[in-house]
This record gives sequence, structure tokens and C-alpha cells, in this order.
Amino acid sequence: MQWLYRLERKFGRYAIPNLMVYICLTMLAVFLLDAIVGIPISALISLNRAALLRGQVWRLLTFIFVPPSSGVITILFALYFYYFIGSSLESAWGAFQFNIYYLCGMLGAIIAALVSGWGSNTYLNLSLFLAFAQLFPEHQVLLFFFIPIKVKYLAYLDWALFALSFVTGLLMRDWATCMAIIMSLLNFFLFFGPGFMQHIRDRRRFGAVRRNWQNQMRNNKNRF
Repeated sequence: MQWLYRLERKFGRYAIPNLMVYICLTMLAVFLLDAIVGIPISALISLNRAALLRGQVWRLLTFIFVPPSSGVITILFALYFYYFIGSSLESAWGAFQFNIYYLCGMLGAIIAALVSGWGSNTYLNLSLFLAFAQLFPEHQVLLFFFIPIKVKYLAYLDWALFALSFVTGLLMRDWATCMAIIMSLLNFFLFFGPGFMQHIRDRRRFGAVRRNWQNQMRNNKNRF
């Protein structure tokens, strides 16, 4: 992660603190305009390649403000969950690193849209949860508001849903969904991939040392 620290030293002053507060509040405003006023804001700001080619470049940014398609109670819960996860990641990393993580997720969604024709913030927001679970695996949440469960188990379910959606997309030849899933994980593997690789190397090194020790003990036993 040295590259990230170097970027922060150069551009850290441009970080946007409390980023998820602004994103969640704007999502709520868009939802209210859609549902109450009747203005189809979501359709005007969603990520769509055809619209981009017509010059509607604002969609490259505004798609992150499209709210989940759900009822009032569900969307309030979803926005609170996004805010909680985002603010927790920002507290752990700092504003700049969290901004970069979110920006990388945005770039992944944009690339997916340019290739497949459309993109959304759904998998981008799911990648926030995966990062949260990676940093705070033992944190407990209340599933269905009353069942305590550790975040790491929900992350396993999240990974399973990613895999199921990807396989289903392959079988249905839904390349847009497959591309969206792959690119939405760009930020996660960019941040956590080096740590995974180091963990694998450490396990291999430990296994080699253990096997050498066992062989030495076996040879010493045979001598006597």
C-alpha cells in the first residue's frame, strides 16, 4: 500500500471528509423526488452508455446517488447501513484512503457500463460491506433487527451471492451483470489483494518450516 501513502502525502488535502453523509443524503433527496414529487430523477442520473454517448457526461458522477429501489422503511435502513459502513471505513483509514476506495469502485462501475451498456452503484455499495467485514470481522449486527450475527458470516453470504449472481449471469449470457460484478470488486482486491497474497506466502513458508522440522525430528528419532 506504499502507493496509497504516497498519493495521500501529495493529494491528501483534497480529500472529502464525511463522504458517505453527502452520498446518503443525496440518495434520500433523489428518492423523495422520485416518490413524492414524481420527477424521474433516477432515470436522468443513472449510468447508461447510450446516454453518455449523447453527451450526458454528468452520469459518470451522478449514478452513485441513485437510491435502492424499495419502500420508505427499507431505504431508510439501507441508507443508515451505508452511512454506518462508510463512516466506519473512513474512521479506520482516514478520509483520503476511503475516498480512493470509493473512487476505484466508481471507476470499476464506469468501465463495466462502457463495456456492457449500463452500470449501477449496487455492487459498489456491496464492496463497501466486504471491506468493512474484512476490517471488522467480529463486529455484531442485528439481522432482521433481533438476531445477533457477526459481520464475517454476512460477508460469507455476500460472497456467495456475488458468486451465484456471476454464475447465473454466465448461464443467461447476461454479460452486463458479470462485468458489473467483476469490476465492482476492483477496489476490494486493490486494497486487500496484497494482504491476501502475503498471507498465502506466509502460510507456505510456515508449512515449509514445519515440514523441515518434522523431517528433522523423524531423522533424529531414526538415529536413536
